Amino acid sequence: TAGRGGSSGGGRLVLGAAFALGGVAGLCLAARQRLREHSAAELPAGSLQLTLYQYKTCPFCSKVRAFLDYHGLPYEIVEVNPIMRKEIKFSSYRKVPILLANAGSPLQLNDSSVIISAIKTYLVSRRNSLEEIVSFYPPVKTVTEQGKEVVEYENKYWLMLDEKETKKVYPVKEVRVEEMKWRKWADDWLVHLISPNVYRTPKEALASFDYIVREGKFGTLEGLFAKYVGALAMFFVSKRLKKRHQLRDDVREDLYEAVNEWVKAVGKNRLFMGGNQPNLADLAVYGVLRVMEGLEAFDDMMVHTKIQPWYQRMEEVIEK
Repeated sequence: TAGRGGSSGGGRLVLGAAFALGGVAGLCLAARQRLREHSAAELPAGSLQLTLYQYKTCPFCSKVRAFLDYHGLPYEIVEVNPIMRKEIKFSSYRKVPILLANAGSPLQLNDSSVIISAIKTYLVSRRNSLEEIVSFYPPVKTVTEQGKEVVEYENKYWLMLDEKETKKVYPVKEVRVEEMKWRKWADDWLVHLISPNVYRTPKEALASFDYIVREGKFGTLEGLFAKYVGALAMFFVSKRLKKRHQLRDDVREDLYEAVNEWVKAVGKNRLFMGGNQPNLADLAVYGVLRVMEGLEAFDDMMVHTKIQPWYQRMEEVIEK
């Protein structure tokens, strides 16, 4: 996500709306989600209490929800106001998602991939405390070429399992390598394609912000300002993103190519990359793509790529 907004109220509103999208540089869009009550727990009742702090329209938050939903883990949702972010004032980490987990003692987990890897490790390996597991993903501060300080997390695509547990989850080494590769691909490439596509034209930008404001936690005046000024601003920002990531003039072509690359990797002989059931790569890619639901970019993707059969299977298995 991006750094904080500028000092002007208008700037904060526009950036706040961008924060609500939760994508790379805080500018990715998300769309129609069906949030519901979660009752079926994989663990004994009360053994793992989870609270997810999110922007509903955030692809990284969507990834975490897809993971939790698939594993039948109950969790509470706290929608964060993208401008003031009072709901996460307790945290020095100012991005979403944040997951508060209590498995005997309260613990804060940051970064969507760390959250997923840590909780999955906890589900598979009951030997370690969650606190011990999280310690295997230390934050590391680095400085970008532009001089900006960023925090990354080591090992975030690894599950911290012993040899026996690893063989149970990954029967052969190649399965683990493949899952990690495509989880990273979803974070490093696929998510970069969202903003340029959903803000491709002024009409699409306005439709995107209409959804963001409708589903996000905005005040009335904040929402009106974010919808019209934000849509215009993000239309121009999307052009800069297109240049930064060296996308084609028609950014749809990059989206189609990426999606078909994923479908080819899954192959014709598997329902999912994980085989008969989704693995963490399936859940990551689905979580990112579904944020475009209800928007023109999503409909075009369904028509012009081969993603639909896999996507529908993902919907069905997560719904179950």
